[in-house]
Amino acid sequence: MPAMDEDQSMPVPASFLALYSGPRMRVVPGEGVRIARRHEFCEDLAAACVETARAMLHDLGITEADVLERVHGGLLQPDAGVTPAEAGWVARRLAEMLGWPWPATLARHEDPPPGSHP
Repeated sequence: MPAMDEDQSMPVPASFLALYSGPRMRVVPGEGVRIARRHEFCEDLAAACVETARAMLHDLGITEADVLERVHGGLLQPDAGVTPAEAGWVARRLAEMLGWPWPATLARHEDPPPGSHP
């Protein structure tokens, strides 16, 4: 079941929680609020990328896969404000928001987190 903070309006999906826990790890008490804030930030970041991604697709005449690869690459930059695992989650969430398939070129380089967004 996704975690939810009392003050939070959106539950944190299992796919995001998986970034912070392994098969034998549990989220440490008190970490839930921090993780919920990171999820909100990453969700907002994915939403903020939607129009940019659509513009890239149209203006640059590249494929959906190319757009997602470029966005993912940008998110991996040190100043992007996300961890590499969060970058993958944000890019996947962006693909979901746009209804685009996850590119095989990215799938080869990283394992998708267990579960899917909501």
